[in-house]
Amino acid sequence: VKSIVKDKRIVLVDDSIVRGTTSLKIVNMLREAGAKEVHVRIASAPLKYTCYYGVDVHTPEELISNSNDVDEVCRLIGADSLAFLSHDGMLKAGRREDLCLACFNHKYPTKLYEE
Repeated sequence: VKSIVKDKRIVLVDDSIVRGTTSLKIVNMLREAGAKEVHVRIASAPLKYTCYYGVDVHTPEELISNSNDVDEVCRLIGADSLAFLSHDGMLKAGRREDLCLACFNHKYPTKLYEE
């Protein structure tokens, strides 16, 4: 709704950024609606590695954070600022110590097949 967004500073909160295409579209839509600033906050760490346990990503190269640092991802999605939750922050938020973080830290809980 343009009348709500126009000339406002927006904070967009999302669960993750995978390829960056959805974030880019949403940031662009907010700017087209007249947002003065768009700040993105992500409720996970940067997704950098292939998940073999459920996320549909075939290669790490598909992941925007695999080859780009936070500042570059921010630029690529067109945001004014970008921040991710830390690994420790994810564990605290989930009140767990045993979460699989392989797609974030490349430490897989099981042995992977060699290609």
